[in-house]
Amino acid sequence: MKFGIIRERKNPPDRRVVLSPEACIKLRSMYPNATIIVEPSPIRVFRDEEYTNKGFEVASKMEECDVLLGVKEVPMEDLLPNKKYFFFSHTIKKQPYNRDLIQEILVKSIELYDHEVISNPKGQRLVAFGRYAGIVGAYNGIRTYGLKFNLFQLPKAEILEDQKALIAELQNIKLPNIKILLTGRGRVGNGAKEMLEAMGLKKVNVEEYIHDDFQEPVYCQIDASEYNKRKDGVRGNKAEFFAHPEEYKSNFIRFTKVTDFYIAGHFYGDGAPYLYSREDAKHPEFKIKVVADVSCDIDGPVATTIRPSTIADPIYGYDPQSEKEVDFKNDKAIAVMAVDNLPCELPRDASVGFGEAFLKHVIPAFFNDDEDGVLLRARMTQNGKLAERYAYLQDFVDGKE
Repeated sequence: MKFGIIRERKNPPDRRVVLSPEACIKLRSMYPNATIIVEPSPIRVFRDEEYTNKGFEVASKMEECDVLLGVKEVPMEDLLPNKKYFFFSHTIKKQPYNRDLIQEILVKSIELYDHEVISNPKGQRLVAFGRYAGIVGAYNGIRTYGLKFNLFQLPKAEILEDQKALIAELQNIKLPNIKILLTGRGRVGNGAKEMLEAMGLKKVNVEEYIHDDFQEPVYCQIDASEYNKRKDGVRGNKAEFFAHPEEYKSNFIRFTKVTDFYIAGHFYGDGAPYLYSREDAKHPEFKIKVVADVSCDIDGPVATTIRPSTIADPIYGYDPQSEKEVDFKNDKAIAVMAVDNLPCELPRDASVGFGEAFLKHVIPAFFNDDEDGVLLRARMTQNGKLAERYAYLQDFVDGKE
């Protein structure tokens, strides 16, 4: 089996990679018959010589490989026919901007495996960058708070080497006595929590958060069962909410009355209620002044997120009354950080973590006849057709929706 690590060609540039040089060494030790070729890249966070120094060939020979490993979408003109590809295709939700891409993949009879749908039999994702989105999102949010109120100036995450460097910067600042709310207990939410804990911030429960005053900054981490409630008043639970979100309504407003800084790290599913609306944000008791929207659903559950922001220009202001974008330092503005590719700011750590999961959960499937069905569940296309699991995309592919 010959694996190729492809050069990332999508703009804006992405420096991440599926397998670091150390991950390649582990793969070779696990499966001595495996071969790895690395396509040269001027932007990859691990330089070409870091691979050659470990004994791996760096060459433009991707056509010789059986399986090609990438992170972002491959430009259509660079897709090699009849190959197995792994990358985030951003097509499983019928994203219109990638209709041409999935069409080209089918025309070229490419076997596409999407990282987003690499899962276990229960449907739980096995490889993801979510933790690193949470880590960078929390850092960027705190940086935004400092800039909004002229309290401190943290350097951009993208110029720092790793999570340790981010934490070192955070430990050098002092936050005022604010209340920080964090939604989500998955990879993203817990990644953000790591950073709050590293700062030594006190964690409080919901009742304390809503009703008590503190002489220090505190944070509260909540999940869907705490910011939603059943419409009929019957006590619900998180599992039921995810199964039947349409039976729930938001119970989030009680938090907006006491929250200064909000980190959105939750998963938002179709049919779920919004956390807060634009009308909610107009209320005199709406206290949130800084939002770090890691989830970044545009015009969605976090109504102040009206567009994604960029690594180059990560912060914008939202005026609740006019519902327009303004300078984030405006007194009336809610400062919004909504970068939609946060892990790109921590490419080395993100690549190492992703590669460890990929080695553990995906690579073995190529050598054990996919005994756990990992490849079967992730394979979107084969022999010029959509796999049965993804047949729901056919009308999208045909341009009928």
